Amino acid sequence: MNGYLNKSNFLMVEEGFTTRDLLENLLEELCQEVRAFFVADLGDIVKKHLCFLKALPRVKPYFPVKCNGSEGVIRLLAELGAGFACANKAEITQVQGIGVPADRIFYSSPCKQVAHIRYAAAHGVRLMAFDNEVELSKVARNHPRARMLLGITADSIPSAHPSMTFGTTLKSCRHLLETAKEQAVEVVGISFHLGSRGLEPQALAQAVATAQLVFDMGMELGHHMHLLDIGGGFPGTEDTRAPLEEIAAGINSALDLYFPEGSGVDIIARPGRYYVTSAFTLAVSITALEEIPVEQPGSDGSLVYHLSDGIYGAFSCLLFDSPCPRPQLHKVRKQPWHSSSLWGPPGHAEDRIADGLELPQLHVGDWLVFGNMGAYTIPTIPTSSLLTGGPQPQVTYAMARGQGWDPVGGAGFSSTWVPSCLWHCPTLLSWTWK
Repeated sequence: MNGYLNKSNFLMVEEGFTTRDLLENLLEELCQEVRAFFVADLGDIVKKHLCFLKALPRVKPYFPVKCNGSEGVIRLLAELGAGFACANKAEITQVQGIGVPADRIFYSSPCKQVAHIRYAAAHGVRLMAFDNEVELSKVARNHPRARMLLGITADSIPSAHPSMTFGTTLKSCRHLLETAKEQAVEVVGISFHLGSRGLEPQALAQAVATAQLVFDMGMELGHHMHLLDIGGGFPGTEDTRAPLEEIAAGINSALDLYFPEGSGVDIIARPGRYYVTSAFTLAVSITALEEIPVEQPGSDGSLVYHLSDGIYGAFSCLLFDSPCPRPQLHKVRKQPWHSSSLWGPPGHAEDRIADGLELPQLHVGDWLVFGNMGAYTIPTIPTSSLLTGGPQPQVTYAMARGQGWDPVGGAGFSSTWVPSCLWHCPTLLSWTWK
């Protein structure tokens, strides 16, 4: 055990207690409140981690903290040995604050503030990314010991999704590598990110092939190229077009062809949604109700429900191109169903969560439950929201007891531990960080 998790973090729950019981208990405790809250299945994250290592044995995961900055997730992944991709000073501070060493941190943002570069230098974070001369010059002046990855864009990868905005073109790579050499900046490898819509076998193979071409350029110019970052985009739920195993087969095939074992190249990836999407469930209450008259132009007589959180809080995932999960009713009703819309707290005209839902008649104080809410729903550092007027939702963490986990003795995780699905395991561990 590495000490990122310890017994003071855990609340032991008696055998026979299920997560549904946990959710029900929390709803009973909050019956007079409207504050949204999460229940997080850490066992699901551990299961995802083990599956990732099995499917991609040569690839070390670096979790992008911006995807889910909750303390329970960061501590668990640190305990499991993952690295962390940090986008700014705050994320570096958070990760190092629990004791993660600097050599497990990748300052992955291609656009960095000078003050943040200096902070990374002062705290030993050397692995960084760049894709243009401006960033290169900032690093040369403020972090001479940095180890840089050159980001290549989807423009260099014909079959990749065209929405990619960061990275340099293949045509510009040699110039940037030459400039880095002139400024005595150490370039150690290549980074690319295809996104969830770019992980088709052909796109992956072309991306890795392009990276190999740039590796050759760097080696020719005297750079010690030994690290390849294949980015993220791995699916976070099972109902996706391509499961992890299929994606991994394409990645492994491309790596074996262009960067075979024994080539001296280490491989990293940045799986974010993959780790946390399915692990988090969100409960929100209805705080207000409006009925749009049929007589109103453009109205179909639908009901508008205002929830205790919105797109400026837990539903900020909708701003990251995530589909809105369909709500589950906490209490099943057999009343006639109506065309309904879900909005955030009253007072924000843009805070629209979902339209065109068919729901039974609901009332103020009722609760809705949303699954698959782990990605881009929790900020790095929880703070009160000026827009929602309240604190961030509390997270209650739970994990199935497994054979290799000993929270009292401090033994931690063993290599033989196989977690079971939280929703079906009767014996749970849970803890809450507020």
